[in-house]
Amino acid sequence: MTATTAWLADPYSDALRAGRGPLFLRRDDGWLLPLEVERWCAAPDLADRSVLDRCRGAVLDVGCGPGRLVAALAAAGRRALGIDVSPEAVGRTVRLGATALCRSVFDPLPGEGRWDTVLLIDGNVGIGGDPATLLRRLRQVVSLSGLVIAECVPVDVDERCEVRVDDGRGGRGAPFPWARVGVRALSEHAAAAGWTVSERWDLWGRHFVRLTRQSPSVLR
Repeated sequence: MTATTAWLADPYSDALRAGRGPLFLRRDDGWLLPLEVERWCAAPDLADRSVLDRCRGAVLDVGCGPGRLVAALAAAGRRALGIDVSPEAVGRTVRLGATALCRSVFDPLPGEGRWDTVLLIDGNVGIGGDPATLLRRLRQVVSLSGLVIAECVPVDVDERCEVRVDDGRGGRGAPFPWARVGVRALSEHAAAAGWTVSERWDLWGRHFVRLTRQSPSVLR
């Protein structure tokens, strides 16, 4: 079962429609990761604003969810596009006045090679279960001077696992691959994929990195 199919599961769509949880990612061993649906469906907070302030040029929000970031960019007159595999997420983003497509980051995307900033926020560096593969894909998406802003787990972890969307009340989606990485692990995966960490910061318990392309001399 693909991640695209898994995020179509009713627990996720239901939570977005309601604008609230509970909602979790569940591993097969029973471990639960709470998903912050209420925060995703609210206006951008100060941590989000620290991300938006660092965006430049045209912005692609990968896994945009209900669209708070891409909507804020659009409201400021910025060129921005959200992509998400959930029709409910895309629909909510569009209703906020932003532009969004129901698309996987691994599918062909509009403007490939011309995006100035790509966002991987709210754990979306875990998409596909392999951060290095995802970051290599993003080298095809951003411009030569482009950057990636990614949010990391606030602990030192480098984990790949299979998870399901779970509402805590018996509703579960299909399994799909996911990854969780802290700053150290993301830095290592980024280097392997041709990126350099150019900035790190944290705010309100959330941790972020800005990635820029490695110079050709580093890649050789």
